[in-house]
Amino acid sequence: MDGSGPAERTGRVLDEDGAVELLAYLVCSARTQLDEAAEYAPLRLLTAAGRLAEMIEPQADDRLRVLLRAVRHGHAETSVRAGDPQGYVDRLDALCRTVAAHLRDSLDPDGPTDGGAA
Repeated sequence: MDGSGPAERTGRVLDEDGAVELLAYLVCSARTQLDEAAEYAPLRLLTAAGRLAEMIEPQADDRLRVLLRAVRHGHAETSVRAGDPQGYVDRLDALCRTVAAHLRDSLDPDGPTDGGAA
């Protein structure tokens, strides 16, 4: 090993677009699994999404960092379902909307929305 840190690396396991796509898949899959699998399935998916967000963040631009922090925060907020099942679903739905908004804004040729009318 050469001891180089993330900022000194020249290659990535995933490019930014691929990493964000995987992140979106993991978060949205967690929501789908709520109705189809045991409680641990969404937790595992969110844990993976949170970890992936941590790995992406050092190389991300400021705009993407906002999304990554929302995912990491959302993972912490949704880590327990038993005490408030509907709150759990609501928080996970909100996290999915955050990811969707980022993807929409990233794919919009006119640029990100600024909170105006959709």
